[in-house]
This record gives sequence, C-alpha cells and structure tokens, in this order.
Amino acid sequence: MKDIFEKWQSHDLPTYLQDELNAIADHDKEIEDRFYQYVSFGTGGMRRLLGAGTNRINIFTIRRVAEGLARFVASNGEEATKRGVVIAYDTRHFSQEFAVETARILGAYNITSYIYKEPRPTPQLSFTVRELNAFAGVVITASHNPKQYNGFKVYGEDGAQLVPAGANAIVEHMNAIEDIFDLTVRDPQELENEGLLKWILEDLDAKFMQNLLTLKENDAIDYNMKMVYTPLHGAGLVPVIEGLKQFGFEQVHVVKEQAVQDGAFTTVSYPNPEEAAAFELAMKLGDEVGADLLLATDPDADRLGVAVRKDDQYELLTGNQLGSLLLHYILQTKQNEGTLPTNGAMIKTIVTAELGTKVADHFGVKTINTLTGFKYIAEKIEEYEQSNKYTFLFGYEESYGYLIKTFARDKDAVQVALKVAEMAAFYATKGKTLLDALNDLYKQFGYHREALVSQVFEGKDGQEKMKQILEDFRGNIPNEVAGIQVVRAEDYLTSLATLSDDTTVPIFLPKENVIKFVLADDSWITIRPSGTEPKCKYYFGVVADSNEEAMERLEQLKAGIL
Repeated sequence: MKDIFEKWQSHDLPTYLQDELNAIADHDKEIEDRFYQYVSFGTGGMRRLLGAGTNRINIFTIRRVAEGLARFVASNGEEATKRGVVIAYDTRHFSQEFAVETARILGAYNITSYIYKEPRPTPQLSFTVRELNAFAGVVITASHNPKQYNGFKVYGEDGAQLVPAGANAIVEHMNAIEDIFDLTVRDPQELENEGLLKWILEDLDAKFMQNLLTLKENDAIDYNMKMVYTPLHGAGLVPVIEGLKQFGFEQVHVVKEQAVQDGAFTTVSYPNPEEAAAFELAMKLGDEVGADLLLATDPDADRLGVAVRKDDQYELLTGNQLGSLLLHYILQTKQNEGTLPTNGAMIKTIVTAELGTKVADHFGVKTINTLTGFKYIAEKIEEYEQSNKYTFLFGYEESYGYLIKTFARDKDAVQVALKVAEMAAFYATKGKTLLDALNDLYKQFGYHREALVSQVFEGKDGQEKMKQILEDFRGNIPNEVAGIQVVRAEDYLTSLATLSDDTTVPIFLPKENVIKFVLADDSWITIRPSGTEPKCKYYFGVVADSNEEAMERLEQLKAGIL
C-alpha cells in the first residue's frame, strides 16, 4: 500500500492532488483509506469522495473507469464504436472536466463521444442515449451526496443503468489495466476536429421537452395553484422550469439562491430532497408567496422531494407516500378515461412499501418486485416491451425515484415534478391537498408506514463489519422480531426463502447480498449493504388500523432488530 502511495506521490500530478498527498505522508491510516482499494464499481457505477488516491474520485480513477468502458465498447465491434457514448454531467466540482477526460479516453479507441455543453439531468442522458441510438451513456454525478463527492454512472444502449453482466465486463477490463498512469488520452481539440467529440444541447433539449409534454393527461386542474421549485443548485434547473411553464402553470416560484448552478451547494450542506433541511429556503419562499406545493430535485435531477402545506407549515412526503399517490392518480385517471390496459403492471423494489401493491390490486394491475436499484426496473420494462406480457404503467422505489413514461429508463425527477404538479392541481379543484389524498388511501388500504436506518462503516474495516452483519443474520434467522413470528426469511444471496416450517422455496431474482424477513402481521424488515456508499441499510415496513398504531409498531420493529 505504501508503495502505491509513493508511486502516486512521485508522479506528475495536478498541484491540488500533489498537495493532498504531501499533507498525509506521515498519516498511515489516511494512506490506507485512500489506497487499500480502487473505487468500487457497484449498483450505481462508482461514487466516492473527491481527492488523491485509488479510493478517491480524481482524473486518474475517472480515466481508469473510462478505459474499462472504452474496452467494453470496442469489444462489441466497429458498429458499437461508431454509435458512440453520450456523456452528461451535473453541477458538481470537476464534473465537466471528468466528462471531457472520459471522452479523451474513448477517443483513443475511435469511439465517438456526445457531450452536453451544460449540466443536464441523469434522465435526460438516459433519453439521449435512446434518441441518438448510442451504444452507451455516462453521467458524471454523485447524485444527492454532499459537495465532497463525485461519481461515474454507466448506461447501456437501452438507456438504463447497466445490469450486473455489463457492469462486471467493465470491471474485468478495469482490473486488467496494469498502470493507471499509462493510459492513452487524446487531445480534446483533435477529437473535435476528427468528429470524435461532439457537443450537444439545444436540439436534444427540445426533443426531451416534446416527450415530457406527453405526460400532460388532465386539463381539469388549477393552473393558478402556487408552487415553489428548487433545483438545489443542480441540473434540474432548465427542464423542470421550462416543463412547468409549458404545462401551463402560471404561479411557479423558483428559489433564486438555489437556481445558481454551484458545485459547492453553498446554501445547503446536503443537497438531498429526502431531507427537511434541503427545503429550508423553499419553505421560506413558500410562506412568502403562499405556495401550496414545494418541489425539490437533487443535483442530477433523478430524485424528487415534495412538501405540502398543512395549516401554517409544510409536511414532507416520503418516497413511499409519493409513489403510492402517483400510482393511484395515474391508474384512476386511466380508468376514468377508459385507457387502463388489461395487462397493466407497476414495478417496485423489494424495499418499497406494500401500499402500492394494494393500490395496484384495486385497479387489477399486476405488481412486479425487483431488487434494489432502478436498473432492475428498467430491465423489466425492456423485457415486457419485447414480450408484450405486461404494459408498464409506473415504476418506483422508496428512495424518491419514479418513472412514468419510458422515453427515459432511469428514475426521472423531471417527469415526476410535472406529474406531481398536475396531480396536486387536480386535487386542489376538489378542495383537497396531497395530504388529504394520502389519508384517503390510508383509510381505504390501511395505514402503511416505513423507516430506513443506515449504519455507516467507513474504510477497509467497515467493509468487513458490514459483511459480518449479513452473515450473522444469515446464520441465525430469528424466529420472531418484537414478539411477532417471522413467517418468511428471504436470502437473495442463496435465492432461497425459508418458511416458518423450515421448508424452502426458490426466489426468482438475481443474486444479491440482501436478507428480508416477513412477519405474521404483514410487517417486514430488509437488510442490505449499499452498493455506492459505506452503509448498511435497514428497511422497515408496517401496516395498522391507525397512524398512531403504525408508528408505535415501527419503533418496536426497529428496537427488535437493531
């Protein structure tokens, strides 16, 4: 490990990276953390702290993953290299620079790169891969992580994040690289001159907007409803504002301080629309203008957070709550219009609430469960388009990711911002808020409540501790949790579910290090290590006859497993 550090230290590095290494030369623990591995390529590509070292995001680790992608594309033949790779990026530090570095590596293999001139959302990248018939796509982003992070997400020709087979192929190519400092990088101007680097923007913006406008399905809404939108300094700024305008909404107020595309995220420490703190300025503006609805997108605009006015304050909706509301609204609208297909399906992940399942059942719509990660939802969409077995109607996961129309194949906060505005404006004509509509669902289907607890395990030791946690649960399946019998224990690594009588049944999903316990009262617990962050995640779900009972049961479950 020390020898790798010394090799980096002796290399001709950019000054800011050289200074970092010089500063830690006498700190063995810091050296170990930065050099004990290369940044892992997981469920969402790779994401890590910016900085010097093999376990950090910098121009050299970006070149390494870009080299793996280049070799993967080239291995698929001349047609693949000609179709090229689309590259988008968010507003984070170094994002545009990393996008160009990726093109410089791809160009060495005569692979054409199409790079957005300005920051654009992840879902727009997904759309553009499909629109240009590219072989792959890349987004430089760390999603909703703090300013110290950046990352690299890879998309296949269907516009979806790569499933394990494709991701593993890239990892194999990355592992075959002998010297990270000996990769061929082309001059950007030479690539432009040769037509191997092409800048894109206006035409694709217009085409993306055309598709967004197909989401408008209900004119019986209050177009004067007041709302506030914040892009949290990110890439959602242009398409969300323009989309709301073209939908016809006339009272959209933008948080000006957060409309500045700023990788330092100067007005918020954590640009995550799942967190109430991210809405602080939006709530302040909402009070000033009398807004009923607040919308927030994360830096790459694939996640949407929503807050609704309740008396003199705002209440945030969880990802599960918003997903269930959207599903019900979409299905009810289609049923009213007579366009609800007989083979309709909604797709969700195994850690997403069961309220959506009950809503789908009510409308005669099939529920399909997938592993965590929107790529698995996209994989099912592609499968059903090919087989015509089901008609996709909606897909979502509890972590604030949703997809309505399939012109994009990843979670799409731009689509959903427009649809949520339409939905809220529809209920406004009925004298209801989204909170009222949610309460109606609870009364009809039961009070479903969920929670997520994340335990952080940094560094090499942390990885081992997470691994041990899963192994301990795997080897010691509890008979009960918080006094309620475990009736089904699902181990997605072995693809087997153990029932209360100790018999087993197969699980027909890809293998992954995840364990789920289903209890006799329909509550459930899922445990999984994050694929992009050093966290072990515990998901809890309950259903009860009242909100108070549900919240009490939720606390009992957490106490029983943590």
